[in-house]
Amino acid sequence: MDTQRTAYAYGLATVLLWSTVASAFKISLRHVDHVQLLCVSTLVSTLTLFAVLAAQGKLGFLRTLSGRDLWRSALLGLLNPFLYYLILFKAYDLLPAQEAQPLNYTWAITLALLSIPLLGQRITGRDFLAMGVSYLGVLTICTRGDILGLSFADPFGAGLALGSTVIWALYWIFNTRDEMDPVLRLFLNFAFGCLYIIPVTFLVSDPLAVSLPGLLGAAYVGVFEMGITFIFWLKALKLSRTTAQVGNLIYFSPFLSLIFIRVFVGEEILTSTIAGLVLIILGNVIQKRSGA
Repeated sequence: MDTQRTAYAYGLATVLLWSTVASAFKISLRHVDHVQLLCVSTLVSTLTLFAVLAAQGKLGFLRTLSGRDLWRSALLGLLNPFLYYLILFKAYDLLPAQEAQPLNYTWAITLALLSIPLLGQRITGRDFLAMGVSYLGVLTICTRGDILGLSFADPFGAGLALGSTVIWALYWIFNTRDEMDPVLRLFLNFAFGCLYIIPVTFLVSDPLAVSLPGLLGAAYVGVFEMGITFIFWLKALKLSRTTAQVGNLIYFSPFLSLIFIRVFVGEEILTSTIAGLVLIILGNVIQKRSGA
């Protein structure tokens, strides 16, 4: 298999796995609360990333870490996984998966917005168009098609889903000048995330009261949403001749996700969800072309 075909294989595997996680979130939340889900999945992800570091022969890098590296990782770990997934999982707890998943997909537009004050980037007319189109899609999903009536189905849940995109965008902005090995950085973020979520879980929930179905669901999330899928995606980008050749595959993910939500979660997919998702994806494409 040539290098580009291998890149596509890694990219398609990533898209397929990412397409299952919305269903995994929703199914897992039938058996555990959102805090328990975050606690178990973060622990599993940390162990998974540690195993990846060991397999890559990078554990020795841990001995070279400076105090500044650790403080930076502690801050990033507060953003992701702790705050980001705590908010996102609660959004999934309140909303149908078909609504939470597309709303979370607006993170690229949020990233563009925050890059203006934080990175000094300029905004163009195409950027404004992208934002308008994407947030029209958000409005379509949140009102379930009743845009003129502005009748929001669950404004708090929608607010959490959109709020999670702010946390995610901040996380990536703070990573823009990070020269640390990405797998090592992610491992450190999740290790610190464990330090945050474990005491919180004991305070507001019970990490020892997780049922077997909940444990299996959280383990799946930890391995595939937070763990090896990220490694697959980095591998795809590294092997591909251009970023765009595998980067465009990601647009298949939310539509595949709706199919999995229908089959495994049992939600009836609304026309307004599909229309809103198309608008959000269109806005992302416009914004991406603006930054090209």
